[in-house]
Amino acid sequence: MEELSVRIVQLVPMRVASAYGFGPSPELVAWANLLEWAKAGGLLDVEPAPRFFGFNNPDPTPGSPNYGYEQWMTVGADVAGSGGVTIKEFIGGLYAVTRCDGIQTITDTWHRLATWCEGSPYVIGQHQYLEECFTPDAVRLEDYVFDLYLPIAG
Repeated sequence: MEELSVRIVQLVPMRVASAYGFGPSPELVAWANLLEWAKAGGLLDVEPAPRFFGFNNPDPTPGSPNYGYEQWMTVGADVAGSGGVTIKEFIGGLYAVTRCDGIQTITDTWHRLATWCEGSPYVIGQHQYLEECFTPDAVRLEDYVFDLYLPIAG
C-alpha cells in the first residue's frame, strides 16, 4: 500500500449554504437540493468559485440503512437561504488533509487518515470533519475527487 500523502491545513472561517439529506443515500439528496438552489440563484458561476464540503449528520448507526448528510457550499455575504437551504457561519479549524479519488475508496481513505493521525504528533480534534468535493458534476462514482479533512489538535 502506498504511503498516504497528508498536509496540515488551517481552514479559515467561511459562510456556507447548507442542505440536508436523510435516507439510504442522503448524499444524493443533499447534493440535489443544494445544486438546484444554487443554479436557480446563479451561484455556481461566481468568482471566486464556490467550494463544496459535506459530512454525515447524523452518522450511520448499526442495523439501519438510513443516515443523514449535510452538504455545504461557500457563499458571499449577500446570499440568503431559501427552500430548505440555510446559511451558516463555519468557524474554521486545523485539519490533516488527504486526497481521495473515487467514492469507492472514501471509507478506506478515511481509515488510513485516522491511522496516520495515531502515529503523528496530533490528536483528533473536536471540530467538524469535512469532505471537500472538487467534482460536483461527476456522473460515475470513480470520477469523484475529494479532499478529506480530519480535525486535529496539537
